[in-house]
Amino acid sequence: MMATTMRLYRDPDVPGRLDFDRSFYRHIADAMDRRRLVHDHTVPIRSGYAWPVPAGGLVRIVAIEGPQVCDLNLWNLNNPRERFWAARTRQLQGAHVTTFDRLWSCLPYLRPMITITNDTLPTEPTANGGRCHDLLGSRCDPYLYKLLDDRDYDVTCHNNLSRAIAPYHLTELDVHDVLNIFQVTGLDPVHEIYFMEPSPAKKGDFFEFFAEIDLLCAISTCPSGDLSEWGWGPEQSDPVANCRPLGVEVYELDDGLLEGWTQPQPVRIKSVYGPDLNA
Repeated sequence: MMATTMRLYRDPDVPGRLDFDRSFYRHIADAMDRRRLVHDHTVPIRSGYAWPVPAGGLVRIVAIEGPQVCDLNLWNLNNPRERFWAARTRQLQGAHVTTFDRLWSCLPYLRPMITITNDTLPTEPTANGGRCHDLLGSRCDPYLYKLLDDRDYDVTCHNNLSRAIAPYHLTELDVHDVLNIFQVTGLDPVHEIYFMEPSPAKKGDFFEFFAEIDLLCAISTCPSGDLSEWGWGPEQSDPVANCRPLGVEVYELDDGLLEGWTQPQPVRIKSVYGPDLNA
């Protein structure tokens, strides 16, 4: 007798508590004449960049020269203890995300921080079963290089993100598991070992999202570039030739587009510690 499969994440064909009005976000994506560019920045190769986005704003990350992977972190701008939770997002949305998926915040908040409004990358799996915009892996970091190769190497996404958020009075302790944008990954079906493939992003491709709350966003243009070469291991080489800058665009939306929208609120429970002993 076959066991029933439990699905924690939202099924788009079955109404439920996690369902939402997709037409609202589709309208935002389509109404190009009702947005105004308020911030535009080019993030150089092998560097990090952090920027605030008000609730109701729109962000577009652009492959301005060709394929390039980047690592994304998110915090509540007014309370950085609330930050992106990759593991819960992976359970609710899937191991890879695209248009109409949401990135969720950590406990004790558990609310959508962003909703993806547009994504020009392929959504079909590769021949090996890899998909784009990855929640399976995390950022590269200097501790891993020391562990694997016994070398001191500070050109990593962890370093880049830590430096980028320093002006906002945050440290490497605030850097967390990431969304790897433009990155193709999967799990080997036999051993369930994580693998990466070269990014399929082309010049002009983009990943766009709507800010559900006031955000501090940060990205690192990965020092491994488009992942067509490895940066560690017995045949390690420096893949700097495969590194490209990325563009960050922030848009203010016409007030009419936001009609009826309200910021999502944190989940409220009575107590995580049990009954009130003083009651």
